[in-house]
Amino acid sequence: MLRILIICGLLFSITAAGQETDSIGILPPHENATTLKARLRQLQDYLDNKARSKVDPRFIEVPEKPWRVILRYKVNEVDVESDNRTDVADTEEYMEWKLRFKPPMASSIGFWVGYRGTGLSYSFSLNKNAGRYFSISCTGAKYGFNFRLRRFNTDKTSFSAVGYNADGTVDGEPLQTEGRMPSPVWIRSVYLNGYYVFNGRRYSQAAAYNQSVIQRRSAGSFLAGATWYQSSFDYSNDDNAFFMFIGHGTYRIKVHQANLGLGYGYNFVPFKGFVINAMVMPTLSVYNRVKVYKYDFNYDFSSGDGENDDYGKWDPTTRTWANGKVHKPLGLLGDDDDDWYYAADFWDNGSETQYSALKLNVDVRLGIAYNWKNYFIGLQAQLNQFSYKQDHNKIRLYDGYARVAVGMRL
Repeated sequence: MLRILIICGLLFSITAAGQETDSIGILPPHENATTLKARLRQLQDYLDNKARSKVDPRFIEVPEKPWRVILRYKVNEVDVESDNRTDVADTEEYMEWKLRFKPPMASSIGFWVGYRGTGLSYSFSLNKNAGRYFSISCTGAKYGFNFRLRRFNTDKTSFSAVGYNADGTVDGEPLQTEGRMPSPVWIRSVYLNGYYVFNGRRYSQAAAYNQSVIQRRSAGSFLAGATWYQSSFDYSNDDNAFFMFIGHGTYRIKVHQANLGLGYGYNFVPFKGFVINAMVMPTLSVYNRVKVYKYDFNYDFSSGDGENDDYGKWDPTTRTWANGKVHKPLGLLGDDDDDWYYAADFWDNGSETQYSALKLNVDVRLGIAYNWKNYFIGLQAQLNQFSYKQDHNKIRLYDGYARVAVGMRL
């Protein structure tokens, strides 16, 4: 980012200088143009010399032709898993259930044009039902930067549930089904990552991921990274009341995480022009803030043993049963109460904020590139896993992409 600002500032000063000399009439137009070309040449020489001075030429080659034009095809996928455990009060029985949401893949096609490691890109989506996706990435000799934003909603889900007796044996047949939520679930994730390469003179992430340089010999390096991640998981529509009920009233979760990690990357060069990169970076969430929004219900998962079964009618105004209690145990329902769900009442119970302990996440990347003459082709993939927990609710989010790039140097 600093380099981009410097370049823009230099270009601005060149333009401003040209305009100033022209306005006061000191230089003729042809001399004005010559001065502008000379300064542009100085800027190019500065960038070229800087690019070569940062690397060991025995391991990393800086191409003579600095301009690159790249055509890219990218696919991004998000997979969300929500695990929950519901205990039956006054007993040792419980139920474990899982929801999984997997929206359509977000695919796009676009191009990138730039000088050395600095440039601009534009892409457009190829499908309409994959939500909104936006990304920025930049890779230099000793640093890297990634930003991704994904927002989508989906009602397609898979649902599984297993009931357990007090002795830990399975109660009845496990349930496994695929279908649709009564109302869509909204999921939003923001990913911001930066890393530093310790052996940047001999090892280059850019060689495999944007082809601004060419890896000539195999080399590896330790990397230090920092990641900011935030997401929200929301299915608060009233039609989803059943899922909120079995999830202890939770209808929205917001997560903010700051992660620090130390990983290792390696560039394998089996023959000239070809490189395979693999990078793995485990990270610890040193800051993990979870904010949970909940509803309260007029029923609960208790057996009702020893309870007065004369609950009478529910009063939605006072939010109490006729006997003055708020929650009626499901264990007191009889065979004639199969429609209890339609008579259930629920209301907003506010939010809770928790700061959980350290969590282990992982960042995995794979890149392959081949260079011949002034052309190159690349394949890159990245997978991030984030997990968080709130009481009995565990959520795992997998966010990854794959990209194919074909380009030429000018």
